[in-house]
Amino acid sequence: MINRELLEPKSIVVIGGSNNVHKPGGAVVRNLQQGGYKGTLRIVNPKEDEVQGIKAFHDAKELPPTELAILVVAAKFCPQYVELLAKEKQTRAFIILSAGFGEETHEGALLEEQILDICEQYHCSLIGPNCIGLLTRWHHSVFTKPIPNLDPKGVDFISGSGATAVFILESAVTKGLPFNSVWSIGNGKRIGIETVLEYMDEHFDPQHDSLVKLLYIENISDPDKLLYHATSLIKKGCRIAAIKAGSSSAGSRAASSHTGAIASSDAAVEALFRKAGIVRCFSREELTTVGCIFTLPRFNGKNFAIVTHAGGPGVMLTDALSKGGMQVPPLSGPVAEELKAQLFPGSSVANPIDILATGTPEHLGIAIDYCEKKFKDIDAIMVIFGTPGLVQLYEAYDVLHKKILTCKKPIFPVLPSVNTAGPEVQEFLSRGHVNFSDEVTLATALTQIMKTPAPAEQNVIIQGVDVPRIRRIIDSLPPAPNGEKGGYIAPEYVHELLESAGIPTVPEFVSADRDELTAFAERCGYPVVAKVVGPVHKSDVGGVALNIRSKEVLAAEFDRMMQIEGATAVMVQKMIKGTELFIGAKYEPRFGHVVLCGLGGIFVEVLKDVSSGLAPLTYEEAHSMIQSLRGYKIIKGTRGQAGINERRYAEIIVRLSTLLRFATEIKEMDINPLLADTDNVVAVDARILVEKS
Repeated sequence: MINRELLEPKSIVVIGGSNNVHKPGGAVVRNLQQGGYKGTLRIVNPKEDEVQGIKAFHDAKELPPTELAILVVAAKFCPQYVELLAKEKQTRAFIILSAGFGEETHEGALLEEQILDICEQYHCSLIGPNCIGLLTRWHHSVFTKPIPNLDPKGVDFISGSGATAVFILESAVTKGLPFNSVWSIGNGKRIGIETVLEYMDEHFDPQHDSLVKLLYIENISDPDKLLYHATSLIKKGCRIAAIKAGSSSAGSRAASSHTGAIASSDAAVEALFRKAGIVRCFSREELTTVGCIFTLPRFNGKNFAIVTHAGGPGVMLTDALSKGGMQVPPLSGPVAEELKAQLFPGSSVANPIDILATGTPEHLGIAIDYCEKKFKDIDAIMVIFGTPGLVQLYEAYDVLHKKILTCKKPIFPVLPSVNTAGPEVQEFLSRGHVNFSDEVTLATALTQIMKTPAPAEQNVIIQGVDVPRIRRIIDSLPPAPNGEKGGYIAPEYVHELLESAGIPTVPEFVSADRDELTAFAERCGYPVVAKVVGPVHKSDVGGVALNIRSKEVLAAEFDRMMQIEGATAVMVQKMIKGTELFIGAKYEPRFGHVVLCGLGGIFVEVLKDVSSGLAPLTYEEAHSMIQSLRGYKIIKGTRGQAGINERRYAEIIVRLSTLLRFATEIKEMDINPLLADTDNVVAVDARILVEKS
C-alpha cells in the first residue's frame, strides 16, 4: 500500500543519520536538507548530539510521533525499530535503505518477514529494504547522487535495482531529462513496481501528473497487475518504456518442441509488453533516449528532415532511420532550389540538408523554417549541430531553442559536442530542452517506439470456435501412462482440437493397418505424405516421406516406418503446396500462454524469426505480430511471388489463442508447418503437449 505519510510526510526521522556524508546515513540527511524538505526532520544517533545542524535523539523511544521513518542501520536492528515506531510513534511509512535481508540469507529473509508482518498489522507503507530510497518533489529520501532536475511534468521512474537506478539517472541527467519522482523498490515485497503503477493509475490526474513512466524491472511478480495498470495508464494518455533484465532461455534447454526451444521467459515478457503498449528497451542509454523522445510533441508520421553541418552524422542517421522503417525523403523542386539559394555555395538540400561546416546560425534557422513551413511531407526535423572547437555555439543554440518553442513539428536536437561545447550544451538544457548526443541511438529508440503497438483490447474472440467441444475433448483425454503428468496427445485428438477451433487441416488418416492407409490414399488421391506416429521428432528418425505417388511406394514406406523405435502407427496426408508458416504456443507460469508465429522451415528453426503475443489475442494483435516479422515481405509477396492470405493467417492465430484460453491444460504446441497461398492457410502437422492434474 502507498499512503500520504510516504508521499507527503509532515515529519521524517532518519534512524542512523550521521555527520559522515560519505556514508548512507549522512548522505540521506544531506539530500533531505538540500532538497528543501519543509516538514520536521529528526535524527536518531546514539553517539552524536547533533547531526548536520539538527539536534539528535540518542534513543528512538525519545521521539515524538513521526510520520515517515528512514532506516539506515544494520538489518538485525530493523524489526525492533519498525515495531517501536509503528506501535508507539504512529509511524505509518518506512523506507529501509539497509541491506542484508532476503536478498542475501535465509536469516535475512526471516527478518524481512517480521517487518512485513508489522507493516501489515499497522497498515504501513514500506519501501525496501535494500534500496536507495524515494525521491520526490516533496522529499529527497535517497542517499545517492545525482539528484536530477525535478519537475511536475518530468518522468516517473521506478526501478527494481538501486545501483542500476543511479546509472540510469546518470544517463538521463546528461541528456537533460527531467524527473517527477524516482522509486527504488529494493526487495519490493510490500510495494513492488506493479504496486506503484497501480497507485499511479488509480490516482491519475491528467492535469497535474507526469505522462511518462520509465521502468527498470528485474522480476515481474504479478504480470496481470502490470498488464492491467500499464494498459490503463497508456489509454489515459501516458507513455511507458521499460527494461526487463534477467530474461534468459535457460528454461528452454530441455524443451521437446520447436516452440519450447524458442519460447523462453523473454518471449513472455515481449508478449506482455506488446499487449500493454510498453516500449521495450535493452540498455540504459536506450531507455533514457526513449524517455527524452516522450517529452517531445507526439507525431504519427515517418518522414524526417535532417538539418546538419556535418555530412557523416547525417548519413549515419539516414541509414539508421531507414533501417528502422522510417524515411528521409529526397527534397527537390522549386522550393528546394529556393532554400539552396539562401545557403552558402556547395550546400546540399537533397535531405539531409547540409548547410556546411561554415553555415551560420541564420542558415540553421532558415533550413528549419523551410522544413516547418514549406516542405509539406516532412513530419519531424532532426538537427545535428556541434563544433570542432573553433567557434562557440551559444547563438546557434539560441536559434534552435526559439525554433523548438515555435515550430509545430517536433525538433530533435542532436548536439554531439558535449565536451568541447559543454557550457553551450548545458545552457541549452537549462532552458528545458533535451539532447540526443548520438544520432544512431536516437534512431534506434525511435524505431522501438514506432513499432510498439497500441494497448490491445482485453477481449476473447470466440466466433468460429466451439468451446464446449474443446472442453469435452480435453476432459475425455486418457490419463498419461506410468503416473506421469501428461504428454503429447494422439493425432486424432490433435485433429479434433484444431477442427473445434476452426483451424483447417489437411485431409489425413492414421492407422497401423497398411491396407486401410492405402485405401485412404486412393480416395484422397496421390501424391501423399507419410509420417510415423509415436516418436516426437519425426524427421530426426527418418519418419517422414514426401511426394509418395503410388500404392506400392506407400506400402514400402509403411513397412519401413513401423520398424522405427517407438512407432505405433503411420499417418497419411494429402500432399499440398504453399508457403510454410509456423504457429506455436507455450504456457509460462504467471503469464499464461505465449503464442508465437513466423515463417516455417529455416526461418523458425535457425533464424528464429518469430513474433510473440499473450493469449487471448485480438485480430489487431495478430496482424501486428505478423507484420513485425523480419520475413514479412515474403508473406506480402516479393520478386514476382504471390503473397499469402494474411487475413486468414491472423484469424488462425486468434483462434488458436482462444483454444488455449479454454484449454489451459495445453502446455506446449506446434503447428509446423501450415501451408499458405493466396486463398487459404492449412495446418499440415501439429503436436500438442497436455498436462492434467
